[in-house]
Amino acid sequence: MTGKHRIDQEEALMALLGPGDVFPTLTIDQVDGQKLTLPDALAGSFGVVLFYRGSWCPYCIAQLRAFQRASERFAESGVKVVALSVDDESETAEMITKNGITFPVGHSIDAAQVSSATGAFVNTQPVYLQSTGFVLDPSGKVVVSVFSSGAIGRLVPDDVLGLVRYANQTPSSN
Repeated sequence: MTGKHRIDQEEALMALLGPGDVFPTLTIDQVDGQKLTLPDALAGSFGVVLFYRGSWCPYCIAQLRAFQRASERFAESGVKVVALSVDDESETAEMITKNGITFPVGHSIDAAQVSSATGAFVNTQPVYLQSTGFVLDPSGKVVVSVFSSGAIGRLVPDDVLGLVRYANQTPSSN
């Protein structure tokens, strides 16, 4: 693609995280002023890390709301969820309030830095991360990664819960 929606795919593919890779250390700012460090904040639990395009994206909001609706099932399964985007603090706070999001949400993410560390696709004009999702095991290793180059193609709660149930029933090969 060219023009304002060009995605720097070559750069993103250099660090594409896949199964078994250790999720890189990312420190995110939350609207409450607290910092959250991934994957440490998810240690000991399965975790879901969602990169969303921004509060303006209806597909992203639908995904975040779906994960919020499933929050009780995630808690029962011992799964923690974190989301992040390039949105600034006020946009993020408004999105959290409007949609009743209770899991941690990071704001003001440096898209290029996160892309370099994870392989997430970046839209260059305006700059934002494309939808990307990771399921991490309790040690912080990637179980599955879903990279989207556009608005659609993303993790859904039922798939994540099914994967975690399966992983908890399968003997470890360690």
